[in-house]
Amino acid sequence: MAYTSASMRKDTPDLAIARSVTPRPIAEIAGAIGLGDALEPYGRFKAKIRPEVLSRIGPPKGKYVVVTAINPTPLGEGKTVTTIGLGMAMNRIGLRTAVCIRQPSLGPVFGIKGGAAGGGYSQVIPMEEFNLHLTGDVHAVSLAHNLLAAFLDNHLYQGNRLGLDVTKIAWRRVVDVSDRALRRIVIGLQDESVLRETGFDIAVASEVMAILALATSYKDLRERLGRITVGFTHDWSPVTAQDLRGAGAMAALLRDALGPNLLQTLEGTPAFVHCGPFANIAHGNSSILADRVALACCDAVVTESGFGADCGFEKFIHVKCRTSGMWPDCAVLVASVRALKMHGGDFKVVPGRPLDPALTTEDLPSLEAGCSNLRKQIENVRVFGVPVVVAINRFGSDTDRELELVRRVAREAGAADAAVSEVWAKGGEGGRALAEAVAKACANQQAGSARGTPKFLYELSASPKEKLTTLAKTIYGAKELKLLPLAKRKLKAFEALGWGSLPVCVAKTHLSLTDDPTKRGAPRDHVFTVRDVRASTGAGFLVAYAGEIGTMPGLPSVPIGEDVDITDDGEIVGLS
Repeated sequence: MAYTSASMRKDTPDLAIARSVTPRPIAEIAGAIGLGDALEPYGRFKAKIRPEVLSRIGPPKGKYVVVTAINPTPLGEGKTVTTIGLGMAMNRIGLRTAVCIRQPSLGPVFGIKGGAAGGGYSQVIPMEEFNLHLTGDVHAVSLAHNLLAAFLDNHLYQGNRLGLDVTKIAWRRVVDVSDRALRRIVIGLQDESVLRETGFDIAVASEVMAILALATSYKDLRERLGRITVGFTHDWSPVTAQDLRGAGAMAALLRDALGPNLLQTLEGTPAFVHCGPFANIAHGNSSILADRVALACCDAVVTESGFGADCGFEKFIHVKCRTSGMWPDCAVLVASVRALKMHGGDFKVVPGRPLDPALTTEDLPSLEAGCSNLRKQIENVRVFGVPVVVAINRFGSDTDRELELVRRVAREAGAADAAVSEVWAKGGEGGRALAEAVAKACANQQAGSARGTPKFLYELSASPKEKLTTLAKTIYGAKELKLLPLAKRKLKAFEALGWGSLPVCVAKTHLSLTDDPTKRGAPRDHVFTVRDVRASTGAGFLVAYAGEIGTMPGLPSVPIGEDVDITDDGEIVGLS
């Protein structure tokens, strides 16, 4: 097929809107919140904040707001759009606010999802830089991870003095591309003495990414990298990155990546973009450092946890808050009418084909049924003692009766309030009602005696099985937990090593409360099955794999990347 100049192609609406606004110099954005002297510029419109700034900016003081959602559907709920728009709206009601979001993986950017800079008039800019390389953090994570893999295989080649059992090696390789062909590979074909089966994970599933998101200093980063378990000996003695003498070089590669990235929204709201662990296979939250810096400099910070409250928010509490010592004042739970209809009806979404008309016309029965998912996710937040405000991300096809039904259900389920959000169409002004509801919820929480008092679902002293059972029954609505033989064997070995006191990070489908992605709504009394467990000893948690969750996505039949190109003048087109 002959090459066609990309200058003939139409730009995506989101990219066109992003380019219609000229960003302010990043030094102005940083200076407005007192970080002008902590800047490491990467061009005019993005920069890194040096981690050393923590020693002078004081303790966290801002209101801490975390955005979560119902279980996702192929229609999209608008969680990142709401996070960005809420930050802009809170600035409009007089609260100096910053947003903290994750950097997207290039796998979804070129695969099925597209970018993660928001959309419409609620975006982080420069959009194309945000969605592509940004300041190179993901590449640094990939390189550090794969350097350790090279050290490991070189150790085997050079005689294996540590006695690694090649059947118990846990450290795979990573690449930031969705490539199903790399899920299982054979390496060492040039030398049978190191021949073994392994594979690749997506880069954001790397434990190194989780470590970067949880590390609070250079010292903490270095120590966590040293604690990474790459495999075991025949008698289940762990072998670490420190044992392989690879942790120091990894830390050197990650030194600059530790600093949060600073960008801005379309309305000039500071936007910290740092780290990108997936919430279905990792802890799913942006960095502690980004939140910590923002909370010391602003009246309020809106941070985002990945996927639904059963995934990212639960891990936000049990992993991120446990590590940081910071506790949210309020949670915003994002839902849309059409996504709730999908949870309540037998609808299918086929890329490139028109939506089922029932999704874009009034359908109160399907909406009522789908609100079961909203009720359960509100419950999942409130069980931690955190007040919930529901954000109804409005689409043009929503009717007044549908919006009122969602508001009613949300309040009956215990939400502090429910507000319609129109930030995609109207920017910060479209989120004013939501911002006022969130500010009120934060004020009420801070006035109460429970403000800042952590409420976890399990104690660290509980066994891993007890922790998983608690999550299965309380968060996922299961009647029981089932551990398959491999998971049982590994948990027994890990407890013998003293790792039973670590929190658990459940890798599960994001599409359902269960371990089955086809089960929509809010299923009850199912069996939640854990098939495998891995130890992320550097990050500081055990990862339990439920159902058929994978760590390397594949591309769809028509990847979004097919529409991405450059013009004859070098401009990027087709990003969404």
